[in-house]
Amino acid sequence: SFQKLVKTGENNWSLPELVHAVVLLAHYHALASFVFGSGINPERDPDTSNGVRLIAVNNFCVCDLANDNNIENASLTSSNFGIADSLSELEALMERMKRLQEDKEDEEASQEEMDTRFEKEKKESLLVISGAFDDEIVSTDVSRYVEDPGFGYKDFARRGEDHLPTFRAQDYTWENHGFSLVNRLYSDIGHLLDEKFRMVYNLTYNTMATHEDVDTTTLRRALFNYVHCMYGIRYDDYDYGEVNQLLERSLKVYIKTVTCYPERTTKRMYDSYWRQFKHSEKVHVNLLLMEARMQAELLYALRAITRHLT
Repeated sequence: SFQKLVKTGENNWSLPELVHAVVLLAHYHALASFVFGSGINPERDPDTSNGVRLIAVNNFCVCDLANDNNIENASLTSSNFGIADSLSELEALMERMKRLQEDKEDEEASQEEMDTRFEKEKKESLLVISGAFDDEIVSTDVSRYVEDPGFGYKDFARRGEDHLPTFRAQDYTWENHGFSLVNRLYSDIGHLLDEKFRMVYNLTYNTMATHEDVDTTTLRRALFNYVHCMYGIRYDDYDYGEVNQLLERSLKVYIKTVTCYPERTTKRMYDSYWRQFKHSEKVHVNLLLMEARMQAELLYALRAITRHLT
């Protein structure tokens, strides 16, 4: 498909134009994840001074996000989710983070075991059902753009296949390959993208709900790498057993929905995970998912362009 665009002809694209288009598309696709994940849906409104108004999506309340109300104070809990249960889930998550760090210091898993854990997580990610709460999904004007069978996310392998394709990150990394190619063909955008990726990946308040001075590196890495895992991207030096330890099922459903089918995201999904965390912490999750989603798309596209050049 790239070759058709850049082949010699009257209407052919230059490589810089192609890279520019790829960056714009990746940004737009990833931004949709953040917009729907945060419950923000701008619509045209001639009655307002700037012509745009923010409306609630699937009962999201933008004011709650802006005021950083936590789940308890914003009346986001239901009778099924007691505060005590939420607190115990938080303590359990922090205990697992601590145990993982201790286990890593004591003994590292073999490469064979690391391979097995990645393949297991990759296959299981195909079985994670997105849009689990379809009864809440509101029909919106966006449907015209996502119901075309020729467009949209598709699992990188069909279920039941014995061999699932893997993109080995070490063979084509953003730092060593994608960054230099983008910068060469689209001046300085590589620096801007790299700064954005690093800033969001390293962003932390060092808090988890009411707990302070917490090292959240392990959790942030699991979130970022799980998105890449869903797209078949593997880091050889990462133990994917950490993903299952740290990311609960409801969070995995939310991640797959936000990154792959953002228009299906509902408030109930947003509420279903990390119920004691502040909204600002959940918005940070959305930022991580957005950047991981964008980098995954860029890696595949830039690798294809690199192959075309060679």
